[in-house]
Amino acid sequence: MNQIPSRDKIKIGTTVQIVQKQDQRSGNLTQGMVKRILTSSNSHPHGIKVELDDGKIGRVQNIV
Repeated sequence: MNQIPSRDKIKIGTTVQIVQKQDQRSGNLTQGMVKRILTSSNSHPHGIKVELDDGKIGRVQNIV
């Protein structure tokens, strides 16, 4: 399994792949640019929660 990025690796404006709440079972990834970082801790077992510039919210799985 690949390593989920920690909060210090994610910056506003970074292109990332997130998994949205409704896609957690299927594992569908959505790509976009980080607008806001919503998780305050440095790490989370399911990924750091962010809001993308298009308003979608999910947990970061990869940095592109």
